[in-house]
Amino acid sequence: MVMRIGLGHDTHRLTAGGPLLLGGVKIEFDFHLDGHSDADVLLHAITDSLLGAANLGDIGQLFPDTAEENKGRDSAEMLSLAFEKVKQAGWSVANLDCVVLAERPKLSPHREVICARIAEILGIASEQVGLKGKTGEKSGEIGQGKIMQAMVVCLLER
Repeated sequence: MVMRIGLGHDTHRLTAGGPLLLGGVKIEFDFHLDGHSDADVLLHAITDSLLGAANLGDIGQLFPDTAEENKGRDSAEMLSLAFEKVKQAGWSVANLDCVVLAERPKLSPHREVICARIAEILGIASEQVGLKGKTGEKSGEIGQGKIMQAMVVCLLER
């Protein structure tokens, strides 16, 4: 069996006014993520991890922020389209290990629904999606609630 590992990372600023869109799920919160598309930091990191593992470039190449059609674009749609390319190249997802770095909101109450939504987008079992939340311990831009980051490692198999 041939396997490949991919790493994805994304960062977006937090801006006043909710809800927060994370992992394809709307979460009631006082802030939202700001970006050219819908700014779903977790789905962007997943997209990059899949594309990277399959050696198919990155999210910016596939969906440039200079293209008007990507303004406000649904990140779930972007992930789905990118994953189609990954599948066409002969790969399937063995698992995803995701980390969201944010001071707030707490991720644990939303973990199951986010994992289920990611699994739905990719057509995999929710058990193949791991999700952890980490705070900035009140330090740096994460700890001060200015930004949110996501890091994802995926394992693809042929």
